[in-house]
Amino acid sequence: MAAKLRIATYAYEHTEALLAGRVALDGVDPTFESAPLVSDIFRRMVEGHYDVAEYGMTYFLRTFDLQDSPFLALPIFPNRNFRHSAVFVNTAAGIEAPPDLAGKTIGEFAMFGHDPGVWIKGIFADEYGLTPEQSRWVIGGTDHPIPSFDWVPQPVPDGVDVRHTSGDETLGTMLESGEIDALISVDVPQALLNGSAKIARLFPGYETVERDYYRRTGIFPHMHIVAVRRELATRAGLMRSIYRAFCEAKEITQRKYSEGALKQHMGTITPWFSKHFEENRELFGEDWWPYGVGANRKAVDTFLRYHYEQGLSKRLLTSDDIFVPELLDT
Repeated sequence: MAAKLRIATYAYEHTEALLAGRVALDGVDPTFESAPLVSDIFRRMVEGHYDVAEYGMTYFLRTFDLQDSPFLALPIFPNRNFRHSAVFVNTAAGIEAPPDLAGKTIGEFAMFGHDPGVWIKGIFADEYGLTPEQSRWVIGGTDHPIPSFDWVPQPVPDGVDVRHTSGDETLGTMLESGEIDALISVDVPQALLNGSAKIARLFPGYETVERDYYRRTGIFPHMHIVAVRRELATRAGLMRSIYRAFCEAKEITQRKYSEGALKQHMGTITPWFSKHFEENRELFGEDWWPYGVGANRKAVDTFLRYHYEQGLSKRLLTSDDIFVPELLDT
């Protein structure tokens, strides 16, 4: 009898085939859901609405420190992005390179240690010697006020100065006014998109910097995994069926781009997209968005180390600790 499962993921192009019911899940009778904000999926997973759901990596890891950790991970990475592009500065703050952030006040979106923040703080520590306790931190929404997420643990390590915005404060406004000196955010401040001369990216040529980072490290940073409730993780064959379905949905999208190259991607409105696609395929290979433990172990273990070093995990975990045992061979 097919297992009835509630499965949630954001509506990315590489999950569209799943949400539309165009990919079969052997042995599963799924109900798929999405949400306008991906953080709503995270919250609903915590509240018990889903059996399997996309989950921010740091949100997932914070549950591992609970007495009864409720989740394990599937090696599916629906959301990934290079994060040098996620750092913004006030142009009058005298910040030209990461070491200049020492002694500065930095805003961070949503919570201390959101996924992009964990990545870029770890990179700054590894490559520039800049660690979080060298700065002051203000947590909040970039262009809209958001309350502290009370549905996820909020650890703050000793010696790190962290406060949350109050009232109607937004980090984008605070950055433009100079109240904070820099911002790490998954969202681009609207003022920058509107052409404000008071805000700039720390790395104006971020694509070059990020491509160099990948060439040196082989890491394409992931933000999210797919979490499953532990009581389901031992169901023989069930986890592999879900994994294969997510892989198939992703491969449908990858084939669309590979086959589109024959017609110079005439269905895409972005100019020179085919040139960009060629450059990416040369750098990343044919599977430029890999799932599975093997292809992602270095990136995952790096994130786990950063999470521990930044005081967000009580113990240093590895990929073998967090993924469903049945899928460690992927």
